[in-house]
Amino acid sequence: MDTTINKVKEKFNQNALQYDNQRRKLIPCFDDFYSIPISIIETYKESPRVLDIGAGTGLFSSFIRKKFPKAKMTLIDISENMLEQAKSRFKEDDYIDYLIADYTEHKFEEKFDIVVSSLSIHHLTDEAKKKLFDNIYFILNPDGVFINADQVLGHTPFIDSIYKNDWKNKINRSGLKGIEIQAAHERMKLDNDYTSQSN
Repeated sequence: MDTTINKVKEKFNQNALQYDNQRRKLIPCFDDFYSIPISIIETYKESPRVLDIGAGTGLFSSFIRKKFPKAKMTLIDISENMLEQAKSRFKEDDYIDYLIADYTEHKFEEKFDIVVSSLSIHHLTDEAKKKLFDNIYFILNPDGVFINADQVLGHTPFIDSIYKNDWKNKINRSGLKGIEIQAAHERMKLDNDYTSQSN
């Protein structure tokens, strides 16, 4: 496991208990961010097999569960503390498996109808992203779909600075404590965002 992955694991283990409560404040467009990708996920199967990579607390999966109540789901994340929160969220749900593993290295034994990720893949290097996308292609069933809801860089450094300043202003007015905002900035130091035209 490389140093960056270890740092990501450490940061998210530390933040697991607060993660969900902070999402609406750290993602000013929270409702659109999750509802739009959910709206375009379609399958003809009543009980699709779903893989959520970098699943964290299962927040994205909770929206998928509402749309596909009979789905058989697998949540994989490197942070055991985040997956503990997911297990608590889905404690009445017997159709979810949990994998504590690095999804860039894990060898999946099955195929999936839906593969999703939310705010996770941007932590990877560009090379690791490409390798992951290749792997996802091979674990998707025919007619399967991959949805990646993630953050990207602006088209130019100037546009990117406008986006980042707008986000900073919004979270500074969000009601989050200074220590929570600082922790978010520390986690962002581990980001390796794509441009909107990457891959």
